[in-house]
Amino acid sequence: MTIHLHTLKGCSPAPLANYLKALGILRLVSEQADKQARGWWQGGNFCLFTVLSKEEFEKFFLEDYIPTPILAPWNGGSGFFPKDNKKSIDPIKNSTAERMKNFREAITEANSAIKGLKNKPDPKKEKPIVFSHCVKHWRGGLRKWLDAAVVFNDQGKPTFPSILGTAGNDGRLDFTVNYMQHICNLFDLSSAEAKATKDAEFLLKHSLWMDPANKLKSYNIGQFQPGSAGGANSSTGFTDNDNLVNSWDFILMLEGSLLFTAKATRRLDPNEFSRASAPFAVRAHAAGFGTAGSEKSQRGEQWMPLWKQPATLSDVVALYSEARIQIKRQTANRPIDMARAISRLGVARGIDSFIRYGYLERNGQANLAVPLGRINVRHHPRAYLIDDIAGWLDKLNRLSRDQFASSRLIHAERRLADAVLAALTHDYSPERWQAILIAAVSIEALQATGTAIEAGPIPSLRPEWVDAVNDNSPEMRLALSLGSAAAGYSNGKPLDPIRHHWLPLELGCRKFKTNDKRLIKDPRVVISGRNPVSDFSAIVARRFIEAGMKSQRILPLVSLYGCYAQLNDLALFLRGALDLEKILNLSTAFMAIKWDQWSKKHNLPHSKANEIPEEAWLTVRLGCLPWQLTNDKKIPADPRIIRLLNSGDSTRAIGVALSRLRSAGIRPPLQTGVSDVASAKLWAAALVFPINRGSALCAAITLDPSMKGYLNARN
Repeated sequence: MTIHLHTLKGCSPAPLANYLKALGILRLVSEQADKQARGWWQGGNFCLFTVLSKEEFEKFFLEDYIPTPILAPWNGGSGFFPKDNKKSIDPIKNSTAERMKNFREAITEANSAIKGLKNKPDPKKEKPIVFSHCVKHWRGGLRKWLDAAVVFNDQGKPTFPSILGTAGNDGRLDFTVNYMQHICNLFDLSSAEAKATKDAEFLLKHSLWMDPANKLKSYNIGQFQPGSAGGANSSTGFTDNDNLVNSWDFILMLEGSLLFTAKATRRLDPNEFSRASAPFAVRAHAAGFGTAGSEKSQRGEQWMPLWKQPATLSDVVALYSEARIQIKRQTANRPIDMARAISRLGVARGIDSFIRYGYLERNGQANLAVPLGRINVRHHPRAYLIDDIAGWLDKLNRLSRDQFASSRLIHAERRLADAVLAALTHDYSPERWQAILIAAVSIEALQATGTAIEAGPIPSLRPEWVDAVNDNSPEMRLALSLGSAAAGYSNGKPLDPIRHHWLPLELGCRKFKTNDKRLIKDPRVVISGRNPVSDFSAIVARRFIEAGMKSQRILPLVSLYGCYAQLNDLALFLRGALDLEKILNLSTAFMAIKWDQWSKKHNLPHSKANEIPEEAWLTVRLGCLPWQLTNDKKIPADPRIIRLLNSGDSTRAIGVALSRLRSAGIRPPLQTGVSDVASAKLWAAALVFPINRGSALCAAITLDPSMKGYLNARN
């Protein structure tokens, strides 16, 4: 037995019409000609293994193909009511050809479903009666069509999967009427065999192989082929563009849609009413594509799978019937959930990638199935990190979809969703994962104004987030030192972390402090998120105030062991060579890290640079320590230093620091120092980054070489 390989150039993953056409071809060939036929996607086309040669393949559709009955007696204008146009349904009903027998019987059965109805079904009263009859009596191809077009929920009400509009129509376009019209175009139904017309062969070659054809006619194909939707501005010129459609494309497209048998399923909440759930269908979300339009009017998304391994019809049917996209035990219900599941290889049946389609309202009240991109199935070892913020994302999404949601919240939530989707659907890079945290911080900045506080602050993050965003930059290392800053640590847990200076939070930093559903005004909140230099120095000033309230002569800012700031990175900071916005954003996100889960494996490698800040700033730094420098050298921290630096008076600030160092027995060689106002404020901001005792001793030795003995004793 010879097996033939056919590459169907007319069957591409996009638009949706061509994708469904490929499925229709596989289904029809398998059911009516070759049960062992296999299909798969390769190089942007659908490929088919079959015992049919090219000539036999074409002959099958022209001479042997039996159309599946696709009817919608529940729709007004479907051809079943007295005032309906009969030019599509009558030729089929009056045909005597054997290949149309199933269709004729289906029309008779459909007529019995509307028996007793007057002119057109009343949408509220009579449509449910028609649906009920169809569910009880329709079998075979008719039943496949019904199951793909209509699903009944727990209350017995019909719901409609987006792929077939509202039970076979989209606006004024009835898919079934057009389907029958295209059958009439391709076959001479008055003949005994319903022979193919003269144009049918040319159109078939165009549909299958993309051979040139000039027999296309103007028809409306609806949502399935946006490029042929027509209308004003759909092409160059001053007139409306005709919708040129190949009749074979329309027929095979609807034949393929029958594989998308929908089911009524519950998602998210077991108490939620069941709704129509087509294979790989999710709620709409504007994440991941440029122009979203009105998201509230969208009818969801559907991710169409592509596979590389040859699959029989039964394999493909199993693929669509299972539609196994899950995160643990939960079914994916949003684009981000789909991306998370795909990143964990949570897809069965060897799917290689997905074409993401959005059913978007673009043409009046009509919808278009717009391809939103191709998502490859790849393993992302860090995808599990999104679990930390998944619940938070859900809450933000619900709040952003509220009719009273502010435009700032809508755009901020979308930026966060875009960042998550980009990280999960592209190759790994620290910048993509940093974008997630930066977008999350922008949400918190919005919450600081009182918006979306119901969602809560950024939830607790695993230490592995630091590994994911690490780009080995000095900004990254300084952000880590600041993000872990606290008054102290006990058993790995931070005591009074600086996150309290960013948002009004309850003890533990997991909930907002609220009164009457509003954030309270907390004097400890000093970070605005607008000016990094001002924010950094404000933290230092606030910590000095709080230490003074406890009669402490220290600057209570320490980092977790291994996260301290390095002197060479601080030298770059003081030279103005770093991205301060990046430091502020990343450090704010790092404030949510579960520091009690931190271990040495997460420590960042030290910089190999050998640069230290200038001596004047080292003097200031040693005058603002959180602990004694050595057992016999205690340098009392002086809050005047931060106040003088913030006012731009670096000379007096250095003088205060020098007097403190000399009182502790440290003799720096300089007598005074000076800087411009901008540098003085940068000096103040640099004090916010905690250093360790080793760095402090190195600074002291730089100022007073006689301190080397303390470093040797420490080692």
